Amino acid sequence: MLKLLPLLLAIGYGIVMYRLSAWRLARELDAKSTELADGPLRALTAKMARVVDIPQIKVHIYEVSPINGLAAPDGRIFITRGFYDTYRKGEVTAEELASVIAHELGHVALGHSRRRMIDFSGQNALRTALAMVLSRFIPGIGPLIANAAMSVLMARMSRGDEYEADAYASALLVKAGIGTEGQKSLFKKLERLTGAGGAAQPAWLLSHPKTAERIAAIEANEARWTT
Repeated sequence: MLKLLPLLLAIGYGIVMYRLSAWRLARELDAKSTELADGPLRALTAKMARVVDIPQIKVHIYEVSPINGLAAPDGRIFITRGFYDTYRKGEVTAEELASVIAHELGHVALGHSRRRMIDFSGQNALRTALAMVLSRFIPGIGPLIANAAMSVLMARMSRGDEYEADAYASALLVKAGIGTEGQKSLFKKLERLTGAGGAAQPAWLLSHPKTAERIAAIEANEARWTT
């Protein structure tokens, strides 16, 4: 029983961290967001809502400056103020921003947003347990090995989620009559808008796949759907 104590403590720590993280995120989003009221964007989300047979896709503007989209564990979809401002300035089209909403809806529909919160807390628990075990055999560098191993594992899982959400978004955009051109063109713009080309890091360490690979996957899906 004593041998299992570090693992049990790590699992307990993970559960506590999950609940605390979920509470903090919900509180932050409630305090810093308002519902999207833009006419053209709401018209596009209404088309997507009809495809998935729901009354409305509620999208909120999250009042932070980084350019990003977010699917919260409770199923809500958020576009950051920074992202929305690029649309208002004409740097991003309504169709391109709609593709972000479709992508985040994919994370919700596929269960990624809730699982990611669990993964985050579970990652901390597993990292702690692995570091404890490795420290017994490799004192000093055991925690470093545990951190590196978990970083690679979580990056790989996240990339898989992104490809799945991309595919969901593509199918939704095609069925809604919006098409995937905005989805593909936005990927190219994001490298410029965010300065996140990812060239300095190997692809297997990135939490998001590289732009060319994402576009190629979308086009492969489209080719398969039309044959």
